[in-house]
Amino acid sequence: MNLKDIKIIGVAGGGTMGSGIAQIFAQHGFKVSVTDIDEKYLENTKRIILLNQKTLIEQGLLTEEQAQEALKNISFTTDKNVFRDADLIIEAIIEKLDIKQDYWKEVEGIAREDCIFATNTSGLSINAICSKLTNKKRFIGMHWWNPPHIIPLIELIKSEETAEETVMILKELVDEIGKESVVVLKDVNGFIGNRIQFAVYREALKMVEEGIATVEDVDKAMKFGPGFRYPVLGPFETADLGGLDTFYYISSYLFNELSDAKQPTKLQKELMDHNNLGVKTGKGWYDYSDDKGEAAMERRDKNFYKMLKHIHNN
Repeated sequence: MNLKDIKIIGVAGGGTMGSGIAQIFAQHGFKVSVTDIDEKYLENTKRIILLNQKTLIEQGLLTEEQAQEALKNISFTTDKNVFRDADLIIEAIIEKLDIKQDYWKEVEGIAREDCIFATNTSGLSINAICSKLTNKKRFIGMHWWNPPHIIPLIELIKSEETAEETVMILKELVDEIGKESVVVLKDVNGFIGNRIQFAVYREALKMVEEGIATVEDVDKAMKFGPGFRYPVLGPFETADLGGLDTFYYISSYLFNELSDAKQPTKLQKELMDHNNLGVKTGKGWYDYSDDKGEAAMERRDKNFYKMLKHIHNN
């Protein structure tokens, strides 16, 4: 199969991730079939897509005409047999290993032999998810970042048996839809992005727990220090520009002081015990009561859109 052969895409699971994935492909001219276990979930999928499109139009990133054309490219059904015609199937169902394994085994009995299979897991083992499949060469991890209709990164994760052809076709496809791909050469927990993200989070927790700085100042230091660099420079580029000798000498004394915690920390457990889970419960590290959570998400997305516009204009 070549990139030009991919015309019909199946998306399994119509939640936040599946909705955004379907929307992006539809906006780039692909025919998309979204499936879920109940019509009520598909109605929610349609609602999410319309809300996403409304915001993109308001931000000048999508026209009314483009939005309407994209909607014509999407169909919704509870019948998995629609995947018989798919060239690529992307699964974005619940993050439970046994359910994903059984789902893919069932889909393998429906799909064409040349159809590519991709799982949008945030961290489950790709080898484990495809363990019940007969043909593992066409199976790959395809981790989109939330919100998927905004954030450019897509991580492509190889299993032990993923064919290079599968990787190359999806790299070309990611380019085709205006996203940025990275290839994870080994099936490791967290892939690339989450390993970096949680290394930062672990050190941030250590600094707060040891009284080095407040939550607010750790966030501020990240946003206006390293975070200011990271939209244009990765960690290795930063080291090159700063001088590898400088980074070597700093590493020689600082590595020994950084957190090497192997379990969630005391502060994390306290938040869990009090059901302070962030926006979803109205309180986390910050207070999100009285619609402050919705305002925080709107502020986040507004800033994301600013960065997305910058990417589009360059």
